[in-house]
Formats: sequence, structure tokens, C-alpha cells
Amino acid sequence: MSNQLDRDKALALVYEYTISESLRKHMLAVEKSMLWYARYFNLSPDEQLKWGIVGLLHDFDYESHPDPLPPDGHPFWGCALLKKLGYEEEIITAILGHASYTGTPRNSLMAKALFAVDELSGFLVACSLVRPDRSIMNLKAESVVKKMKDKAFAKGCSREEMKSGAAELGIELNAHIENLITALSDFQ
Repeated sequence: MSNQLDRDKALALVYEYTISESLRKHMLAVEKSMLWYARYFNLSPDEQLKWGIVGLLHDFDYESHPDPLPPDGHPFWGCALLKKLGYEEEIITAILGHASYTGTPRNSLMAKALFAVDELSGFLVACSLVRPDRSIMNLKAESVVKKMKDKAFAKGCSREEMKSGAAELGIELNAHIENLITALSDFQ
């Protein structure tokens, strides 16, 4: 099996380059979201695995190379390493595309999905943590949209990227939120 379809090797990269448990959890949440959308779009098992790997690896170099300038910053450095390790261009391009500042166009459905789930999955986790039951599964799209209007809440999450990500994916925002709630409902 190639590196690109070996989840254990991808997870090893995450653990090698990421110390923060919350960042690791974020990457696992994005992996889960990407797997959910790969099934939603009825992709083959190999494509589903590839989408999951993209979600898992999208921020693996964020902590070790936080400066966003090429070639040593996130995600440039990580993508260069993935290329050396034999990951295919579609994976590398999707990871580059999730960071708008790279200027990499999101031409594939996988790249659009990664961009769409990245910010929103983190925002949903934040929304669940302020609930009495701390559960994602009991969130409702309407309450999430209401929280999006509160600029002081989870201010590190770009509301514009959450909205434009759903639009790029071609899914109405409330439906996209409900999809990710379903995808992450057993995550915590």
C-alpha cells in the first residue's frame, strides 16, 4: 500500500510533528468530517480513505512550522515533505488549498470539502463545549448560525471561510452544518 493510503503512516506524521492534543483532535475531527463527505458523495473505499488522510494531514505541520510564508511555513513545508514521501499531487494540492493565503485553487471536490469542513468542524466543537451536555450531537444548525453572529465567540474561526466553504462545496450552510453535526456526533 502506498503512503498516501496508509492511515497509520499518516497518523505517525501527526504524532511526530504535533504535540498539542487539541490540534491532534482537530485533525481527527477534520478526518472524520472528510470521511463523512466522501461517503455522502458515494466515493469508492480507496477515495474515502484518501479523503480521510487529507483531513488527518491537513495541519500536521501547523505547530512545527507556524509561519505561513513559503517554503518553510504551514502548509508549504508539510506539503513538500508529503511530496518527498510519495503522496500524490491531488492530496498535496487539496492541503495547500485549505489555506487561502497559499493562492492554490480548490479545483477538486476533495479540496473544496477540506476547505469547507476545516473551520466549521472547529467551530462546532467550540459550540458544543459551551453547552451544558458538552455534546455535538445535540447542536442545531440554527443555534450554530446564531453563534456565528457573535464575533467574540470562537473569534479565531473565520465566519467568512465557513460560509464560503459551504458555498464552494455547493451545499446550503444550514445543511452543511447539520451534515458536520452528524459526522462528528460520536466524536467527543
